[in-house]
Amino acid sequence: QVQLVESGGGLVQAGGSLRLSCAASGSIFSINAMGWYRQAPGKQRELVAVSTNGGSTNYADSVKGRFTISRDYAKGTVYLQMNTLKPEDTAVYYCNAAIFSRLYWGQGTQVTVSS
Repeated sequence: QVQLVESGGGLVQAGGSLRLSCAASGSIFSINAMGWYRQAPGKQRELVAVSTNGGSTNYADSVKGRFTISRDYAKGTVYLQMNTLKPEDTAVYYCNAAIFSRLYWGQGTQVTVSS
């Protein structure tokens, strides 16, 4: 079992930056991968970025070059540094952790980018 708590969302102007954090508790050393998803109003939840224990990362095309995912394995924490934010990045951002085939989700944090 893993519990996830996100923080760091907020309101920012276009071109600005935010850093999201997600702290895991529980069986953190069983986690295989951690990532970030987002869901905008009226849209499906989509992958933003993921980081596996092997060190590989993957990003949605829409955020490549602007967002960076990183992890502190000892703390069970994942971060999302978001730069050059655009209004279309506005969404609820969810942290995700995978333990083999089981997925765990945080409660989400709102990111709003004003134009």
